[in-house]
Order: sequence, then C-alpha cells, then structure tokens
Amino acid sequence: MSELTDRQKFILTLVVHEHIRSAAPVGSDLLVKNYQLDISSATVRNEMSALTELGYLRQPHTSAGRVPTEEGYRYFVSHLMRDTELPETTRRMISHQFHQTRNDADEWMRLAASVLARQSSVASLVTAPHPDKARLKHLELISTRGRQALMITVTIGGEIHQRIVTVNDPVTQEMLTITSQRLTGLFSGKGADEIQAWQAQLQGLDAEIAAWLVDEMIEADALGSGDIYLDGLKNVLAEPEFSGSEEARRALRLLEERPLLYDLLSNTKVSNGIGGVQVLIGGEGAWDEFRQWSMVLAPYGQPGLATGTLGVMGPIRMPYGRAISAVRFLAGILSEMVTESLEE
Repeated sequence: MSELTDRQKFILTLVVHEHIRSAAPVGSDLLVKNYQLDISSATVRNEMSALTELGYLRQPHTSAGRVPTEEGYRYFVSHLMRDTELPETTRRMISHQFHQTRNDADEWMRLAASVLARQSSVASLVTAPHPDKARLKHLELISTRGRQALMITVTIGGEIHQRIVTVNDPVTQEMLTITSQRLTGLFSGKGADEIQAWQAQLQGLDAEIAAWLVDEMIEADALGSGDIYLDGLKNVLAEPEFSGSEEARRALRLLEERPLLYDLLSNTKVSNGIGGVQVLIGGEGAWDEFRQWSMVLAPYGQPGLATGTLGVMGPIRMPYGRAISAVRFLAGILSEMVTESLEE
C-alpha cells in the first residue's frame, strides 16, 4: 500500500483511538471538535476519503463516519502506536503478587490470567510451561507391594507423572531408594532418547526401571502443550461486537474450545523470541473463526527447557497499547518464575 502523509497518519491515529473508545463510526466534525484540530472538517473529510481508498478506513453506511479496517489497525500497530509500559506502581504491585505465589506454579498461571484480563480489559489466556522435549529432573520410587512400585517422575519445568510399575523380583523400599537416587544422578537433564542409549549399560533393577522411565518420558513428549487458563470472559461479552445472543454464544464457544485454541497457538510463530509480542488481527486470514477477533501473544520461559504462551484476545477494536504492554510485562515475570523453578 502507498506510504501515508504525516497528516494521514495523524488522522488515522485519531480515528483508531476514537473508534476504540466509542465503538461507533467516526466523523470529521467529531474529530475536529474532540481534538480541537486547527484544520477544517472538509480537510479532515478529504483525508478520511483518501484513507478509505487506500484501504485503511471503511464507511459502514453512506451517511456514517468511518471505522478502521483490519489493514488500518495493522498499520496503526506497526507504525503509529507509541511504545508504552505499565505504570511503575502497577508493575510493583504485580511483582509483589507473584512473589507471594512463588512456590505454586498453578497459582502463577491463574494469577497471570487474572492480571492480564484486568489490565487489558479483554479476555486472557495462559498456557502452562511445557518442555519442547521432556527432560528428567527427579525420579522417586515408592514400594507398594511385592513386585510393584509407584514411579514418580518430575520433569524439568515441574510436570509430575506417576505410574505403577511391576519389576521381575520383589523389592524393598531401600532397594528402590538406592535405584532412584542412582538413576536421578545418571539421567538428570536427559530426555527419552538419551536415557534409552544408556540402557544397554545397566543391569538388574536399574535396567528395568530405566525401561519404564523411557516409556514415561516418551509419553510426556506426546502430551503437547500444558493446560490453558482463561479469564476475563465477561469483558469480551460486554463489548458491543459480542452483545447479541448469537455473537455471545459464538464468542463463548471459541473461548471454551480448547482444541481450536491449541491449534491456533501451536501454529502461531512468535519470531521475536521470549518476551517478543505478536499481534494477530482478524485471524490474519488463516483462522476464519477469529475474523472478529484480535490477539496479542508472547512466549515465556526458557527455550529448550520449558516454555509457554500468554496473551489476550478480544474484538478487533482492542486497546492495543495497553494490551501489548501488559502481555510483554507478564511474559517477563513468568520467564523469571520459570527460570527460578528450574534452578531449584
């Protein structure tokens, strides 16, 4: 598309801000009055007509004002929006809240979803951190009866898996404790393929438990992303875009259909690394179900060890500056939490 003049950029910025605020079409007279512009309504109207021809604005009705198109919002987010941060007092308050939940990963996720929804005024989603490849952090074996034992596997990132295993001969708790300590020392930080490569060098109970451990790690790899935590559904349902009963039902279905959200998150490439924010407007032509939505997403965690995704989603008429600053800040907070948990 053609490069915009400074005046056109200014007018587009005002239309975006005003439409986000009011949810109504924006007219030239309103802009001149509300923003005390030193140019005439006719001049503003001509610039808005030019922006419409360029594809950045559209006119819902012949007599109505203009609203931004998806391209208009994309241009605004990419070129016109100021880089903002949450106020210092807000950041300190959020950091303090997370400090109080330091030892409870499930509580981190719920708190992050709650904070994001509150700060962005739309809906939020947070996936639990999950390793790209399951790696062992700790193994524990507990005697149950005879030849059976409870195998507890903790992976790097904090996921816990349990299964009952059966070995060839009866075992005591002392034997199981020695074996678990030895295998933890050998395999800590290793994945299924690396553990499997060691199996031929093991004997007896060590070899049997290692075989069960490989099975457990392979299953952990196949589980995919962690749980999704949602908050702020009422924020979205209160927006004019979703105020009708059918639109509200559709919005709820989208937010509650986990497979659809998993598909969107797994196919969204966040290219800026941990903390990098990606904005998806109107489904970006790839997800028809989200054509009335925008999403602001960012990854968090430690690449190669444990990562998750967090973000917000709401109508295309979203307060992008506030949403992006909240998502970026929370991604940093959760990355610190994951790093600390991996170091423990």
